[in-house]
Amino acid sequence: MAEYKDRKDNPLHREFGLWNNAVYILKKCMRYCPSVLVIALVGLVCESILTYYWGIIGKYVIDVIQTDKEIEESIRQILFIVLAGGAAAGLIQFGSTYSRNKTWYRYIYVRMQLITERVDRALRINYQMLERPDVLDVHQRATSATNSNNNGVEGMMHIMYSLGINLVTLAVTAVSVTVLDWRLIFILVGLAVVQYIYHKKCIRTDKEEVWDKLATTWRQVYYMERVTQDFDYAKEIRLYHLSDFLMGKQQQIYEKRWEKLDYHYGLWFRHGIILHLVFMISRGFIYAALFFAIFKKGMSIGSFTLYLALAMAFSRSMIEFLHKFGDFQRASLEVDDFRSFMELDLEDKEETVELPETSEYTIEFHNVSYRYLEAEKDALKNLNLTIRPGEKLAVVGLNGAGKTTMIKLLLRLYDPTEGYITLNGIDIRRFDREKYYKLFAPVFQDVEVLAFPIAQNISMKAKEKTDADRAYSCAVEAGLKERIDSLPNGVMTEVLKVVDEDGVDFSGGEKQKLALARALYKGARIVVLDEPTSALDAIAEQRLYESFDSMIGNKSAVYISHRLASTRFCDKIAMFKDGEMIEYGSHDELMKMRGEYAHMFEIQAQYYQRQEGEAQ
Repeated sequence: MAEYKDRKDNPLHREFGLWNNAVYILKKCMRYCPSVLVIALVGLVCESILTYYWGIIGKYVIDVIQTDKEIEESIRQILFIVLAGGAAAGLIQFGSTYSRNKTWYRYIYVRMQLITERVDRALRINYQMLERPDVLDVHQRATSATNSNNNGVEGMMHIMYSLGINLVTLAVTAVSVTVLDWRLIFILVGLAVVQYIYHKKCIRTDKEEVWDKLATTWRQVYYMERVTQDFDYAKEIRLYHLSDFLMGKQQQIYEKRWEKLDYHYGLWFRHGIILHLVFMISRGFIYAALFFAIFKKGMSIGSFTLYLALAMAFSRSMIEFLHKFGDFQRASLEVDDFRSFMELDLEDKEETVELPETSEYTIEFHNVSYRYLEAEKDALKNLNLTIRPGEKLAVVGLNGAGKTTMIKLLLRLYDPTEGYITLNGIDIRRFDREKYYKLFAPVFQDVEVLAFPIAQNISMKAKEKTDADRAYSCAVEAGLKERIDSLPNGVMTEVLKVVDEDGVDFSGGEKQKLALARALYKGARIVVLDEPTSALDAIAEQRLYESFDSMIGNKSAVYISHRLASTRFCDKIAMFKDGEMIEYGSHDELMKMRGEYAHMFEIQAQYYQRQEGEAQ
């Protein structure tokens, strides 16, 4: 389909095929909710029968009326047919209604399980891949394929149900229509195909002339509604008298939207007229065939009633089947989106080796370079660096110097574009990622808190696996004692109001202290601090670094900062500039060099001294 051409342009997109996707969805239903298939099967048979059932009852009633039996006998037979037929119809209707009521939320349940699969895949995919636009594109489409009842994976379930009804109806009625007049089959199918072609043209025209052109308009509508209703804009609107201007702008956008929607409704009004014309022509041919059978073949009035119901059901089901089959193709393409993301194969499949069984780790960068996707130059160039067991390394430099890129490579969130990194002499790409991650306790500049109790925000584990006392102890060491002690539930206080209306939030500095507590709780052998104190003033930052240095003891630590509060107590300092390590040594050694580090330190030292004087 033309609207899905851009999917084919993405090399990560795969096409699995219509029937392959149908089997895939059925297997997912069987895995997560097998009862839905049984209930749906009962429902589609019942709904199919209801399309022509009363034609069968009508035939038998008319046949009884036309017999020469006595009136009393005829009335008894008619009453029996009506009562028995009505009872059977009630059971069939019950089966149909029961199926409808029981399948829809089971379909939702299966979709929820597929969303869980998608989220799990997103959480486990290589971090580096999540920054690639083509991977993000595939993920967004997979999200769209699971976020609605009427499209994607759940849409395919609903459409298969409808197609099943149409197929059963066609299978039953086609034989009867052929018996009536074999030429009628070709006429009804031909009319259905003509209407289907027009239906497809309307869909394409609607997309190209309305929805594609409305994309910008929708964004404008949402923006204007947000601006005119968001409290953040209220002061400027009043002080700069923007009300009339904004209302005029909004009205212009609404008029553009209405113009396209008017075209949309007109298009589908014409489609409705064509559909009714096709139905009328189909009925005309059906009645013609029936009248011919009555006058030329002696068909009874009862048979006329039966064949009329069967032929009408055939014609209606053929048109609906073609319409639904088009929707089925579209849903299948959306299932392709979901499966493409779920089956992304972006990891190297080399056999992994076990991590060295030791408490001392030496990490070495060997001519390591890294360039971001579509970047014009390397973010990190030809880095050679060794981090020894128990060593405290400060990585400093201005923003954009390559410090954070170096950390992401160290943590193996990225893999080098050139060169390699070793842990005790072994290339870190040979280790299982999950096991390698356990060696590190990272604290990043942007700290995210979760809607869990404080203790779990520190342990980053389930409640039953969290040691609340240890979490509290780590929080105290990180400088949060006063804040936590002031809370009614202490370390078990919920964070954020998303789940608990009594939840608390933290300031930027408190969040960074919470992240430090996480690192302490994890107890990993290598601590990495990537500008974790940016929300603190310079003096508070220096004091916190000094206290944290004593907390981690003899563990290895890497401190990243563009401020130099962390450098004096570190064993080594690596100075970065423009993606390269330009100086390396101890604080005293670099100060004697009188280079970039010494210059930056002397500038910042004036600020520290002024701050200390003000504090006194």
